[in-house]
This record gives sequence, structure tokens and C-alpha cells, in this order.
Amino acid sequence: MSVTLTDQDKLTLRTAAYGAVSLLAAAGAAGSPHRIATEGSIALASATGPIGHVLAAKTRDIKLKGKSVAELADHVLPALTAAMSLLNRQDPAEADNFRNTVNVAVEAATRIHQGRPSPTLADMVRKITGALDAAPAANGGALSKVAARPDRPELQQVIQEIVDSGFTGVTLRVHDERGEWVGSAGVRTLGRSAEPPANGHVRIGSNTKTFTATVVLQLVGEGKIGLDDPVDDYLPEFGVDRRITVRMLLQHTSGVFNFTGEYYDDGTVVPGITWSGQEWVDNRFRTYRPEELVRLALSKPARFEPGTDWSYSNTNYVLARLLIEKVTGRSLAEEMRRLILGPLGLSGTVVPDASPEIPEPHAHAYYRYEEAGREETVDVTRQNPSWISTGGDMISTTQDLHTFISALMGGKLLPAPLLAEMCTPEPKAGYGLGVFVQETECGGTVITHNGGIAGHGALMYSTPDGSRTLTAALNYVDDVAMSLAEAFQKATRRLVGEVFCGGQAGSAEPAQ
Repeated sequence: MSVTLTDQDKLTLRTAAYGAVSLLAAAGAAGSPHRIATEGSIALASATGPIGHVLAAKTRDIKLKGKSVAELADHVLPALTAAMSLLNRQDPAEADNFRNTVNVAVEAATRIHQGRPSPTLADMVRKITGALDAAPAANGGALSKVAARPDRPELQQVIQEIVDSGFTGVTLRVHDERGEWVGSAGVRTLGRSAEPPANGHVRIGSNTKTFTATVVLQLVGEGKIGLDDPVDDYLPEFGVDRRITVRMLLQHTSGVFNFTGEYYDDGTVVPGITWSGQEWVDNRFRTYRPEELVRLALSKPARFEPGTDWSYSNTNYVLARLLIEKVTGRSLAEEMRRLILGPLGLSGTVVPDASPEIPEPHAHAYYRYEEAGREETVDVTRQNPSWISTGGDMISTTQDLHTFISALMGGKLLPAPLLAEMCTPEPKAGYGLGVFVQETECGGTVITHNGGIAGHGALMYSTPDGSRTLTAALNYVDDVAMSLAEAFQKATRRLVGEVFCGGQAGSAEPAQ
């Protein structure tokens, strides 16, 4: 599909996008309106595709100055819905691009506030995202109802069953020979009726590892890292066992202690940092630096001799982050933007470091614990993810996860030899370099990585050529017992069975 825009359409897009930033600046005037407007406008300038060309003309033909907040809202909020409507009719992908661009601008405009934005500003953010989601989709329904497409009732049934099993909400995106299907079930907020947003942001947990491994392999391709070089050659300050190679980090065969704790076959548990229970909830805004996590892990005995076994360790990927930053002299976020996010236009994907914020729109995440004999449930959507660092801190959307995994498997990010290395599994767990390689019961193969982090979860599956993908976002009430772990595994098996095996449930083991 292609986008054909009249001059009036272009004016609507600009009024909607820059008007949203103007609204935030006016609503947040107690803060720094000029800085709010500047940060938001810079984010809008990064738009790609046809809408990028439209927004590049900026604001010379938009009459927004001198209006009160109420007048701006009356002018801008309908323009946001109208802009989404016209793009939905012509090209849903561009509609997603526009929505993501505005959401990134909203996040950038509110980021300057320390801690939680003011109630006035938070209310304006909700109105802006609500106007985006209010637009009718190409099939005549609202965006949040695109899930109810009648041609895939079996998928809608599966995600409803997932919600019935205890999850708060689910959004599923499937790309296959029948086209794209997006569905949602459940709610975005406990006690409310609104469904999870069609392309909302979610903390993707260990899917972060696939992004990180891809950056490392891209740097291998650039000649900056040797896949079989000792990690100690690049990070001598940590005293890493010289037998541990870069490949071992990416494949979890290093034996390095997992800083989130080790669980041994005989039932022995060696704790690491605190990442669950009331203690974590009370301290969920604490900042950990990656060096701190690595030094903690290296102070503990290794799980096994390097290269002799396999064990999932978040420490491996924090070391990979430090390796990336050491050889490039730039932050992981900068390298991620240079090598993946920028080239693929992943405007909904964030490398948060220690920021507790998550861009709108998003479903909410919860954590449950007992205090003085009472059960408490806390909204933990906002949390400082530095406790997990590159083991699982990133934020994305189902659309961006689809774009990423299909491009990766399609050979757009790595040369063929390195992609083959990534997808060559070690025998014990079927783990390649940042991905699980799983055989389905119907005779196929899927490349996958899933993730969960304190009430948010994400699924990412693809055929080896990237032609068929399944990506999903889940929100739920987490707890110290990880009560939904079994339901999470059953959910992934059901979805994989439907999408990759024509309805055969239990067709692949769930990835971690």
C-alpha cells in the first residue's frame, strides 16, 4: 500500500503531531514549557517513512500559538484521531509509525520531569494516547477492537483462554501467509474495562538478550570483536577467567554465576541480588550499575568450568553490554540506535538504563506480596530496571518485535555466516547466540526468545527465514512464587501450536 496525502491531510498530520507537543508544553508550564516543547519536537523530527517527510516541514503552517490549554485540546485531540483515521485507511503500517512517533515525542516531552509527571501533565498524556486509540481501523472498528477480526477466531479464542488462566491482559500480533492479525483480550489496568493497547509498550525481559547478541555479532562483523577471543582481552579490569570467550557469554556456556541467584539440581539455592518480594517492591527504584552486578557475580564460585556445560545466566549479557561499550566507546543505547533501532525504524523500542518510565500507551504490571498477614498488590509498571540491566531491561512493542525478528532472520542485520552462528544451538538447551532454536512437533523449526519482568512479559517467535512471526505482550500480577509460570508456559505452547502448526497445541517447549 502507499500513502497519498492532500495538503489538508499533511496539515492534519502536522497539527496532530506538533499540537500534541504544544499541549504538553502548555499543560506542563509549571515545569519548563520551552524545554518540554524542544524535547518533544526533536523526537518528532526522527520520524521515518512518508510521515517523516510530512513532519519534516514542521510547523510553519500550523496556527497554535496564543491558545489556552482548553482551546489547544479542542483543536489538537480531534486532529490526532483524524490523522490516525486517514493513515489507517491508506496504510496501517504508517498509522503505527505515526502513533509510535507521537508516543516517543510524548515520552521525550515528559522525561524532563524528575519522578512522576504532575497530575495535569499525566492527564494530558492520557488524553493524547486516548485520541490516538480512538481512531477507526481500516476494517471500520476501533483500533483496540482490531482483535475481533472474524477471519482468525481461533487466535482470539487462545488469547482469551490465556486471560481466563489468570493473566490481566494479552496482545498478540501474527504475520503469516494470511497477512497480519492483531488481537487483544483482558484489560490494560486492573479494575478498568479498557483492553490492552493494540501496539502498546511492554517491558520485554529477556528478549533484550537477542537485541544485545545481535549488536555483539554486528561488531564481530565490523572486526571490532572476535567471537572466540577471551573476554578478559576486552575487560581486563574484572579478572574474568581467560578461558571464557565472547561466544560463551552469548551462548550461556561460560559458567559465570547468575547475579539474580543460582538454583542447583539438588535444591541448593545461592542467592544474588534481591529481585522479588516486598523488599524488592520497596526498593524498586534503586539504581544498580552493570559493573556492580558483574563484580557481585564474579565474587561467587563459578557454576562449572567454562565451555563444559550450559546454564542461563543474566551475568553473561551484562558482560556483553560492558564489552560493547568498551570496544565502541559509546553507550549500549547509542550502539543499539546505530545498528538496529535506527536502520529498522524501531521508534517504539527503548534502552532505558536506569529510567523507571515506560512510554504511553502501555498496559500495567503488578506485583503481589504479603505484609503482616495481608495480601498487597502494587502497580510496578514504573520501576528502575537497572537491577536486571541487559539481562532483560528493554521496552518494545509487538510491532517492533515483529520488525526486528523478521529482519534478523531475513538476513537484514547480520551477514549469512554470522546469522548461521547465531542459529546454531548447543545441544543441552538448544540455545544459539541470543536465541533458542526449537523443533516443533509438526516438523518445523522456530527461532525464539521470550521474557518476563515483574508483571510484564513478551513473546517473540519466527520461522528461520523470518516469513512467519508471532509476537505478544502480556501483563499480569507477579509474585514471589511466580504463580503464573506454568500458565505462561502453557500459553506459549498453545500460541505456537496455533500459529506454526495449524492448531496442534504443545508443539514446542517454551523459551525462557
